Amino acid sequence: MLKVVLFDLDGTLVEQEHAAAQAAVEWAAAYGVTGPEVAARWAAVSQLHYPRYQRRELTFAEQRRARVREFLGLHADDAELDAIFGEYLWRYEAGWRLFDDAVPAVRRVRAAGLQAVIFTNGNSAHQQQKIDRFGLTAEVDRFISAEDLPAGKPDPRAFQQALSLLDIEPDQALMVGDSLTNDVHGALAAGLGAVLLARSGQHADVGVRRIASLDELVW
Repeated sequence: MLKVVLFDLDGTLVEQEHAAAQAAVEWAAAYGVTGPEVAARWAAVSQLHYPRYQRRELTFAEQRRARVREFLGLHADDAELDAIFGEYLWRYEAGWRLFDDAVPAVRRVRAAGLQAVIFTNGNSAHQQQKIDRFGLTAEVDRFISAEDLPAGKPDPRAFQQALSLLDIEPDQALMVGDSLTNDVHGALAAGLGAVLLARSGQHADVGVRRIASLDELVW
């Protein structure tokens, strides 16, 4: 019997991809880096180094510095790299927004007598900032960051430890997220149910439960 629905945060409840792209364009321009490929280049650099943090190869601060160093081709000390990343960060944070279907979906889960839990790979403090800004603290039963666990999604240990914290079995949990690898394949490998949130119609040919909006979520 299902007891808990686990929601990913970025790309599932909070829109941050567009915020990252827009912030990168404005930030990079201040350093003389322009052109139609800027956002894609920043995304590629981020997708290279952020997973290294998730795999515990780098700290959260170190992956930020690595992104700046590679994107701008800088050889600077940590303090300078942190300051430069900070100029990107405030722009990025200003662009966050809550998806319209986020709170209604969480409320439907709780109205059905189930727990609604945010389960994210992101940095605890940074993700808590998003949760607080959009009033999600009062809307969910618990927030779990994989940063505080032995491993991050899609590692089975991440799901196992999250379930242990919630005192439930794998078949009592459903993972909902926008990452086919981290949220869906990771959850299925750990014995949970999973639903892929494909807001842009991506992954149309994969054989998993798939929805285009949280309004379509059923359990």
